[in-house]
Amino acid sequence: MNDKQHTINAPVTVSGIGLHTGVVSNMTFKPAPINHGYKFQRIDLPDQPVVDADADNVVDLSRGTTIEQNGARVNTVEHTLAALVGLQIDNVLIELDGPEPPIMDGSSIEFVKALRSVGLQEQNALRNYFEIPSGITYKDESRGVEIVALPLDDYRLTAMVDYNSPVLGSQHASITNLSQFEGEIAPCRTFVFLHELEALYKQNLIKGGDLDNAIVIVDRVVKDEELSYLSELLKKPKVQVKEEGVLNNTDLRFKNEPARHKLLDLMGDLALIGRPIKGQILAARPGHAANVAFAKKVKKMIREAAIKNVPTYDPKKKPVMDINQIAATLPHRYPFLLIDKIIHLDETTVTGVKNITMNEPFFQGHFPGNPVLPGIIQIEAMAQTGGILVLSTVDNPEDYWTYFLGVDRCRFKRKVIPGDTIIFKCELLAPIKRGVAKMSGQAFVAGQLVMEAEMSASIVKKDA
Repeated sequence: MNDKQHTINAPVTVSGIGLHTGVVSNMTFKPAPINHGYKFQRIDLPDQPVVDADADNVVDLSRGTTIEQNGARVNTVEHTLAALVGLQIDNVLIELDGPEPPIMDGSSIEFVKALRSVGLQEQNALRNYFEIPSGITYKDESRGVEIVALPLDDYRLTAMVDYNSPVLGSQHASITNLSQFEGEIAPCRTFVFLHELEALYKQNLIKGGDLDNAIVIVDRVVKDEELSYLSELLKKPKVQVKEEGVLNNTDLRFKNEPARHKLLDLMGDLALIGRPIKGQILAARPGHAANVAFAKKVKKMIREAAIKNVPTYDPKKKPVMDINQIAATLPHRYPFLLIDKIIHLDETTVTGVKNITMNEPFFQGHFPGNPVLPGIIQIEAMAQTGGILVLSTVDNPEDYWTYFLGVDRCRFKRKVIPGDTIIFKCELLAPIKRGVAKMSGQAFVAGQLVMEAEMSASIVKKDA
């Protein structure tokens, strides 16, 4: 799995009819900045409203996942989102000039091909994974649905379906590595049972349905009159039933293609959590309603974890900035270059790491026999972390100075001693104006808050 966030190198457009609305639309994937996530934009509507791909924005689950925000609705988003998840793309703006992404061939493969054609671009920020902390379970006993997530330092999914059908029977599909997605999951098409077709049309759904973009499963004897009716319904000259129970001349791409498509849907729906996941997810008889309910349950856990506001630090991962990059940005030098790593950096937030050792010069006098990191050093180290954030907003940061203007609401919660690793998190309280930045800062050791403060600083060009 990728450690860094990714977007795409250039815009790319796909066009086609929407499965349920029957409206032809053009959909353009566009590069987006760090921490942008997935957003749809209805450019055909007044003011071109943006719709976040978020479980809280789901408004309809009739044979697909529909989201709505700012007065704009986007139907059937799951295949588009699955392509982004499968390729480990984090930040994309998806422009649409209609109400629904094109269904293409009923799978995600055409989206994958389009995204591959422009290539991926690594971004200077770590992926903000949500690591499943313990077992999470969702059940809908009335439908026999169960989804379970278990801790795992990876992303693995298994879907099991059982339609009580002589054609499909029980099937399961798994993905144990995201490198499998493009070849084994993305090409798997949506499907529908023959007995559902007429009802779906009467519900004003699948207006764009076609034998070219969906597999129709025939699990009973069909009379010639019904086939004629279906030919008219589907606007096809001739409809036939293949021996294996698939309508017309469609060949399954995989023996368990329906189960694989359910896995694809699950990946797309779970993208609505808003963060990449590390965990193992097992789903029995999943559907859009269950997928989204599970996504909302995970989102609730993320919100509860965010209240604690404790950044995580994995020393095995490559930092956003190492000490050499920090020294190239900040003017400080020994013994006052106090930050060892930057592990997160975006437009509003930065996270830095300082390792405390007995070799630091101030421990000679603070205090002999009871070494305690001076509070003023903690504040300065936090300010240097914030300085990285401020300097990241200008070109050629080496041409600028950052100066402290003030510290407010500073509180020390516990002492810091040699052997501790401090994680500093600084966040802008407001956009930088006229070179003045105001930010809140927190310092953590072993997950515990040790210091917090509000700081202000100015950024000044060196030749000014």
